[in-house]
Amino acid sequence: MRNLGQAAAAIAVALFALIGLATPALAHNQLVSSNPADKASMAAGPKTIELTFDQPVQAGANLNSIVVVGPRGGDQWQDGKVTVRSNVVTVPVRELGPAGDYRVGYRILSADGHPVTGELKFTLTAAGNGTPAPAEAEQAVPDAGAADSGGLPTWVWIAGAVVLLGAGVFFAMRVGEGATK
Repeated sequence: MRNLGQAAAAIAVALFALIGLATPALAHNQLVSSNPADKASMAAGPKTIELTFDQPVQAGANLNSIVVVGPRGGDQWQDGKVTVRSNVVTVPVRELGPAGDYRVGYRILSADGHPVTGELKFTLTAAGNGTPAPAEAEQAVPDAGAADSGGLPTWVWIAGAVVLLGAGVFFAMRVGEGATK
């Protein structure tokens, strides 16, 4: 009966550690604001797209991208390199052309090393005089629905932790059993 109590206590501590300590490691950056705001309507296009996240974003060449796609679907309007300042990611935007809905797709490298993708939209109510980026300057539009390809899936880490904790409990019970004899 004593061994059953020890086993139950060890399992309870292991589950508490697994659930209580693993939660912060599963957090990814979250978009907290944007300029222009999602679903905004404006008469003149923005000079830059600015995305603000809840945690710092990793900076580096080709780690982060922001793509602005016009109402025709294939035309892109971003103009230059993405810059990162702590948790704020920006890209310059060309003068916009046709009126209509514009999509802003982004892919950033989260503070925890995982890629985060998303999309927002804004509407240009009055046509501008701009022309889209030349075809050679276009980037692939980040897919907000794409699977996280930043490493192993979370369930693999959780399963590994459960197996490791189970082995530890088994070993501790075996050693404890030998000490009480």
